[in-house]
Amino acid sequence: GVLALLLLGAPTLLVAGVVARNAPEWAGAVVLVSIVAAIVIGLIALAVGVGAYPVVRRVTRRLETLKSGVEALGAGDFAARVRVEGRDEVATLAESFNRAAARIEQLVGAHRTLLANASHELRTPLARIRMGVELMTEQADPARKGALEKDIAELDALIEEILTASRLDAGAAIGAEPVDLLALAAEECARYEEAELDGQPAAVRGDPRLLRRLIRNLLENARRHGRPPTELKISRTEKGVEIHVRDHGDGVPEAERERVFEPFYRRAGSAEGAGLGLALVRQIARRHGGEARCTGEGFVVTLGT
Repeated sequence: GVLALLLLGAPTLLVAGVVARNAPEWAGAVVLVSIVAAIVIGLIALAVGVGAYPVVRRVTRRLETLKSGVEALGAGDFAARVRVEGRDEVATLAESFNRAAARIEQLVGAHRTLLANASHELRTPLARIRMGVELMTEQADPARKGALEKDIAELDALIEEILTASRLDAGAAIGAEPVDLLALAAEECARYEEAELDGQPAAVRGDPRLLRRLIRNLLENARRHGRPPTELKISRTEKGVEIHVRDHGDGVPEAERERVFEPFYRRAGSAEGAGLGLALVRQIARRHGGEARCTGEGFVVTLGT
């Protein structure tokens, strides 16, 4: 049994001895094979990547276009649409976006048209009421007549603001002529007994009628909701012109400083105004390349030159 075991184990020992003697050569071959395999796998991965890049880039480009369309719609461009390419899921998503955007544009357009038409139609009966008040006999109660005239003036101002807001919402073209803001502010401050004007001459390109409305609304807001005196200052900056309006009232709480620019928003306890004045101020400022903000103690309007 021992002899058989020795005879059977001899070849194994012989091969083991040969492998042991040639171990460095085998190790080098294994390393070489590993390097070749890694290079081949890398080349295959590179080929797959190069081949797949145009397909992936085409999909990501379409998604970027769709993202730009969504952002444009969110910024108020209701005419924003995206190009539909292909017949995959991205194309289906683009078609759904276009349908939704078209519906939104239709609804907003109908709302603006209705608002503008209703405001315009109110002008006729309002003119008749005004004529009736003017034709009232001298025996009419002066106080009653004065109250009617005041109500008519407020209603007329409200209709004018609604019409102006509707035109701005609809993207109507505005004037673009040089306007001296300091002179415009001086004319508007003259309408208020306790308004103080300070600043330097500053010219901007814009619509003088709208800019006059902007300044008047700021002064009127201070008169209604603040305490005199009202201070208005015109100053130049590196980016344009700033209009500062400040009164000596209690100010606006921080939580409401953005809400006061919302259409028809009225602060608690406010009995005057319809809540359109400041919304219109911001609309006009933005159409002139600027912005309007509330600082708490007053308002600051920036306008581009």
